[in-house]
Amino acid sequence: MRDYEVVYIFHPSIDEERAKEKTERYHGLLTGDHGGTITEVDHWGQRPLAYPIEDQSSGYYVVAHFSAPAETLPEFGRILKLDEEVLRYLVLVKEGNLNTSPK
Repeated sequence: MRDYEVVYIFHPSIDEERAKEKTERYHGLLTGDHGGTITEVDHWGQRPLAYPIEDQSSGYYVVAHFSAPAETLPEFGRILKLDEEVLRYLVLVKEGNLNTSPK
């Protein structure tokens, strides 16, 4: 298993509670039968986007660290692509600790 970091950018219309529900569902894909673990989750909240995405100028950001087998990532990415409330996501190999939200 490897350590990863994922950044979700949700549609700005969703609130923190809805973002928590969605991330728990996604993280269930990683932890379920595959034996992955979620180590940290940080809700950054509403932030402006660097450029408009789908006519939106802001998004709800969530950053999470997890460990999972590499073979779970393609299905994880496929599920995220199908969700219309996910504007963008990025999965990276983890390097370092999760910092607090930027100021």
